[in-house]
Amino acid sequence: MKSLNVKKENGICWVYLSRPDSMNALNKELLEELTEFNNNLKNDLETKVVIYSGDGENFSAGADIKEKNSFGSSLEAWRSNMGKPAVMSFLEINQITIAAINGYCLGGAACFASACDFRIAAEDALLGYPEINLGMNLNWFGLPLAVRLVGPAKAKKLVIGGEQETASTLLDWGFYDEVCKKEQLKVGAERMANFYASKAALPAQMIKKSVNVIAYNSDFAAMHMDYDQFLLSRE
Repeated sequence: MKSLNVKKENGICWVYLSRPDSMNALNKELLEELTEFNNNLKNDLETKVVIYSGDGENFSAGADIKEKNSFGSSLEAWRSNMGKPAVMSFLEINQITIAAINGYCLGGAACFASACDFRIAAEDALLGYPEINLGMNLNWFGLPLAVRLVGPAKAKKLVIGGEQETASTLLDWGFYDEVCKKEQLKVGAERMANFYASKAALPAQMIKKSVNVIAYNSDFAAMHMDYDQFLLSRE
């Protein structure tokens, strides 16, 4: 894999988005590799917890705008969409998932974080959905994920406002489960991972699946055309 850095040890798997020269921007190659990796986790019976973070100073600056602007037509863009399948692949993982957020976590990367089971962030991390500032709606199934975490009013503030929110604010809102000092992010994420890895894997994974069905099942119907709406607002 060219765009992911994966390390496994003692039932915990670290997955680093690894395009540090581009702030780990989400290009087609990274999205394809990430989706394939997540889908293959169903065959991994040793890993109990998966931690996602970013190589370098940032989690991810979001979708690679240079690549998005290279599409010659809406048809090409529609057929090339890898964002929503990538987010769906997070929701379908059996193992417990944790996002360890460093630096900037924007747009599609924030969708990834919200699709994980838990989130821990460095105190200087900034997260936001800047799509509206580019004249776009939020797609990739990101809207219902945000609503479930922070409620309707704060989700509107996040997505319509389009501002970058601080870690302390998002902890207060319930988006983050824990905030720590920058230099303690890995230690904090590992502590959280070890706690959930200590639980019996089968019931933990069954509970996770049931909770996700209860929480998100109706949202799939409501958001089935979110990328189509993005293409309309893009024109």
